[in-house]
Amino acid sequence: MERETFWEIVERARRAAGRDTVTAEGAGWARMVGMAGSTGARLPLQGGLPPGEALTGAVREIACDESGFSGTNLLDPATPVIVHASVDLSRAEAAALIGTLRSGFRFSPDEVKSRQFLRRREAAEAVEWFLSALRGRAHVHLVDKELFLATRVVDLLLAEPSYAAGTRLAGDRRPAAAALHRAGRAAGPDWAVFLAAVVEMLRTKRRDRADDRSVARFFAARDALRRHVGDAQAGAVLDALDPARVAAVQARLYAGDRTIPPPLEPLLPALAETVLHWSTGRRRVLVIHDEQSALTEDRLRRLQAALTAGDPAGPSPLAGLVMTDSRDDPRVQAADLLAGVARRMPGVPGDGPLRPLLSPPAGPGPDAVEAGQALDAAEAGPGPGAADATQERTSATAAHDPNAVPAEQEPT
Repeated sequence: MERETFWEIVERARRAAGRDTVTAEGAGWARMVGMAGSTGARLPLQGGLPPGEALTGAVREIACDESGFSGTNLLDPATPVIVHASVDLSRAEAAALIGTLRSGFRFSPDEVKSRQFLRRREAAEAVEWFLSALRGRAHVHLVDKELFLATRVVDLLLAEPSYAAGTRLAGDRRPAAAALHRAGRAAGPDWAVFLAAVVEMLRTKRRDRADDRSVARFFAARDALRRHVGDAQAGAVLDALDPARVAAVQARLYAGDRTIPPPLEPLLPALAETVLHWSTGRRRVLVIHDEQSALTEDRLRRLQAALTAGDPAGPSPLAGLVMTDSRDDPRVQAADLLAGVARRMPGVPGDGPLRPLLSPPAGPGPDAVEAGQALDAAEAGPGPGAADATQERTSATAAHDPNAVPAEQEPT
C-alpha cells in the first residue's frame, strides 16, 4: 500500500483542525503525552538556562535529545559514540510524524523507542520513511568517544582550558587531536591503556587527592605509547605533555575550578556544535531539551559566553535552553527517536538509509575526520524536496565535522 508522505499528512491534519493548530488527535498522536510512567507526581526539572530577556530578531527554536550518554565511562565498548540529535519542527508537525509511525506502521505507544523500533519486522521501511521525512528539518551529531579523549588531551593539557574546547571554535587544535587518535589506534594495546589513564587522571570527583598517583600513571602510559608512535605530529603532542602543567590542571579540577569545562563531559561540546549548526552565524537558537543532569545553569552560561567567539559584546548564538519532560513534547520524542536510530543503525554511517543524513558523504578512510565540513540542512526549508539533514561523525573510519566532540553516561 502506498503511504502518504509526512508533509501530506501534516497538511491534511491542518485542513481538518485549522491552519495554525493541529490537535494531537487530529494528527494521530493520541495517548502520546503522558504515556509510560506518567502516573503520580513528577519531580521538578533540573538545569537549563531560561532566556534572560525577551527574544527578538531571528530566533530558531529546536528540540534535542541524546543517545549513548554513559557518564564518565567513556571507554565502554557497548557505546563507542554519543549522538546528539535536533529537529526543527513545530509541536503539530512532530505530533503528526509520531502519529504516522503509530498508525501507518502499527507501532503501539510503548514502541516509539529506537531499540524496539529497529527490532520490528517493518523497521527498514519505517526507518527509511522516518529519515526521509526529516530531511532539511533535522541534524545529527555523532561523537566518537576515543577521539573526544584525544581532543581533551590537546585542548586541556596543552592549551588553556576553555568551554570552546572540542568545538569548531578551537578548530586550530583539531588536526593535532586527530593525528593522536589515528596514531594511537594504530599503536595496539598501549592506546587503550593510555586512554584509561587519561580518564583516571581527569576523574577527580569523590577521590582522595592525598593518595593520588594518577598523574604518574598517566605519564607511564604516555611513555609506553610513545614507543609505538611513529607519526611526527602525534609524537609532538605526546612529547609536549609536561608533568608540572598536567598536575596543575588536575589541581584546578580538585579545587573545583569552574572555568575548566567538565573534562569527561562530551555532551556540552556536542550541544555547542548543534547550536552553531542551526545558528549559521545569523540567528540565535533556543533549545528545548530532554532533562539532562550534565546541562546545569552554570555550565550553560559559560558555554553561552564561549560561543560569542570573537564578539564578546554581541549576543550569543545560544539564546537559552529549556528543559522539558519528553513525555510532554512530541518534538523531543522525535529527536529522541532520531538519536537512538542513528546510534543503533548497523554498518558505517555512509551506508543504508542514514546516508541521506550525511553531509558531506562519509569519507573512505581515517583522514575523513580532518576534511569534513558541516552544512546547514535547515536552510533548505520543509518538504520532501528539502536538502538533507546533516550528520557529523568523528571517528577513525567515517566522518564529518572535524570539530565534533564526544560524551558519557549510561546508554539511553
